[in-house]
Amino acid sequence: MKDTFKFSMPATTMFSKFKSGGGAQNSLETNPIGQYFEIGKQVACAGPELVWKIHDAYRKNDGKECSVFIFEKRCAEKLHKPKRKETVTEILRASVKQLERFRHPKILHVLHSIEECADTLAFASEPVYASLANILACHEMNAIQSGINTASNQLPQRPQHAREYNFLDIEYKYGILQITEALSFLHYTGHVLHRNVCPSSILVTKKGTWKLAGLEFIERINDVDGVEPIPCQPWTSRLSKMAQPNLDYTAPETQTQSVCSILSDMFSLGMVICSIFNNGRPLIQSGNSTSAYLKQLELLEDQVHNILPKIPLPLQEATVRLLSKDTRQRPTAQLLTLIKYFSDPSVQALQFLDVINMKDPTQKAHFYRITLKEALPFIPKKMWYQHIWPSLQQEMRSQEVLAAVLQPVLYLIQDSTVEEYETILLPSFRSVFSAPKTVQATVTLLEHLHIILEKTPRDDIRTEVLPMLYNAFESTTIQVQNAALIAVTNVSDYLDDTSIRRIILAKTKAIYEKNQTDLKIVSNVLSCVERTLGRLDKGQIIDEVLPLLNDIRLADPQITLRVVNIYRLMLSDKKYGLTVNLMATKVMPSLLPQTVNPSLNLEHFTILMEVLQEMLDQIDRNQRNKLKLDNLSLPSPERHRPLRHQYSSDNMHVPPFNIPNLRIEQRKTSSAEDMARKNSTGGMLGGWWFGGSPSSPDSNFLRVVNAFPNRRLSDNTLMTPKIRIAPSCASSPGGTPGGGLPIRRHSSIGPQERRGSTVNLSPPTLARSMIGGSMPNTSSSVPFLLSSSMQSIRSRRPSAVLGGSQGSQGLLQQLGSGMVRLTSSYQPANGRTFSSSSVRKCPSLNITFS
Repeated sequence: MKDTFKFSMPATTMFSKFKSGGGAQNSLETNPIGQYFEIGKQVACAGPELVWKIHDAYRKNDGKECSVFIFEKRCAEKLHKPKRKETVTEILRASVKQLERFRHPKILHVLHSIEECADTLAFASEPVYASLANILACHEMNAIQSGINTASNQLPQRPQHAREYNFLDIEYKYGILQITEALSFLHYTGHVLHRNVCPSSILVTKKGTWKLAGLEFIERINDVDGVEPIPCQPWTSRLSKMAQPNLDYTAPETQTQSVCSILSDMFSLGMVICSIFNNGRPLIQSGNSTSAYLKQLELLEDQVHNILPKIPLPLQEATVRLLSKDTRQRPTAQLLTLIKYFSDPSVQALQFLDVINMKDPTQKAHFYRITLKEALPFIPKKMWYQHIWPSLQQEMRSQEVLAAVLQPVLYLIQDSTVEEYETILLPSFRSVFSAPKTVQATVTLLEHLHIILEKTPRDDIRTEVLPMLYNAFESTTIQVQNAALIAVTNVSDYLDDTSIRRIILAKTKAIYEKNQTDLKIVSNVLSCVERTLGRLDKGQIIDEVLPLLNDIRLADPQITLRVVNIYRLMLSDKKYGLTVNLMATKVMPSLLPQTVNPSLNLEHFTILMEVLQEMLDQIDRNQRNKLKLDNLSLPSPERHRPLRHQYSSDNMHVPPFNIPNLRIEQRKTSSAEDMARKNSTGGMLGGWWFGGSPSSPDSNFLRVVNAFPNRRLSDNTLMTPKIRIAPSCASSPGGTPGGGLPIRRHSSIGPQERRGSTVNLSPPTLARSMIGGSMPNTSSSVPFLLSSSMQSIRSRRPSAVLGGSQGSQGLLQQLGSGMVRLTSSYQPANGRTFSSSSVRKCPSLNITFS
């Protein structure tokens, strides 16, 4: 991963490290390619016998990172006879021209054609990390150090610049597929054979892709499918190793029959696969000896069988067939790409990314939005920054596909660490904030702004991100305005209070005023207000937010629910300034009509009612406390209860009323049930008084005997539903002088209508100690009949009463006539006898007058 981070390093920084003096720099000074490229130090090597020295470089006119391949002609002079120097140089020069001719995403891309001087050949290509030979040499060296038995005399000379690189499984899969596709292109489109498929001809770019190069020994084929063999030169010790293919990867028919075909390249590919999974060691290690090659070729089948467990299972069958000595058993490049091993969505996404420049904008947009985004979770993070991010960087410069490219970019940002984001992603991504963007790109960026701010340094937020957010509020496009409101809702924690109070609130209200009928805008405005409400001053809430809420139409249930949620939040704390006056006069009048809104479902209705009830509770508590402080209580039924009973007879304290010579005895002729029966059937006193029949033989009536001999029996029955109690005449002893008294209800009304009272207005019991009697505590107790009561009776029945008040007999005159004179004698304890003329009795009431 450490090497991965260097891929995004600015070129000027990188090459300040890589530059070095010495002979290599001196030889480059004479090559014309130095006019176009700033060349750094050597990092790898490739080609036949690794004669191409690979240097890091960047293009001077635009700073584009690249690699420069240099061949020093003196290498050929040292290793071979002088007359062969020109042969090697010509082969290498021709290979570069072939690379320019066969342009394909899986073949090394040449940026600058061959440049030559007396000492060197040089050309520039896309950035290269190393050749596969460099990496496998490092793997082999590590295997030896780990204790794997390897005969040191059979090891090939390892390149001086072996490079550390640990492949992932997906990189092996993707790399082998890339080389297979490159061969398919050469075989079926270019109609040529490669003839030197080996690790030194395969280059691993800094993006992590494998590219086929080393076209020094290609052969033209005439047949369309290339299966028919053609003559070719076998490997021989008479020629320079630089001028021949690698013997260890040569097909058997080439060396034994001097023929080759496209299937010969497939055998070489099989040998490369085995070398990859065998810690970098090829199955044949001839040491440039044809005899050693032939001997090991006989043991090849056993070697394949031994190495097979190290190869992934889906690839094993294909590998066995590729290394078959019978060419008819070998699959072609087209068939090999179809095996299950390569059927991986992640690999397919990486393949499409390699050819993205050949696609139209519609295809690009679909790939970035869907294919790549879905594949990213299954692609190792190492390949994100090494292979995917460089392609995305390039695409972000195009406004046409920027909105689609942002989808995978935002995924990378979300899953990256802060260090990775600041080091690798942010330097290139920073330009997106201020660059011109399409509406869709702006919306995408704003809606995911919270993902960006989570990792962006505070200084960059203030200088780069927030200005873009504020400018979005000024947009005339509704989509951008909506996205800006959503962004504020998501990133409010990253905004300072001053920005929210002075900028965000004002811009939010401005958007609402321009789009009051757009439900989506209104909903997002309310979400923004709800999110930032706690950061506003109380004055702003009262003066700006509450009028805004009151102005919003609450026809839509979602809008209603958002408004109710804001009020609920304001009810939770007094700092929001929602007073009971505002609740009663502003808030509740706007919410109450929504209680009968048919669009609300049960959940919405419940929330609305809870908020309204909470408002009512607060108003209730506030007003009660206020009234108590003002020494006032709320109206209640108990308050006026004393007034209703102030003049009730139940609560009157009447002085004792004494009738002279009156004795009251206990009735012995009827029980309480008999009395109730008599009253219900119309007793004389109760029936006449309350509308009953006065002629019933069992009626309870008063009979006055002897005292009023001229009265008729019918005049003795008094009927009145109510008896007005008034003070007696002045001549009555024990009378109660004064004004009239309140009406006292007769006790025959229902008990539920009687008012409770502790005051007993029944006539006092007289001579109780003398005769042991008691006053019946029933509704038929003797009432106090005073002059005012009798006056009302006279008005109805003028013949029923006597006029005038006559001292102690006034009450008896008011009771009416009909008293029955009884002559009886009474023998008291002292033996004294009273004559019947001096004793008067009322049998029905057991009253005896003396």
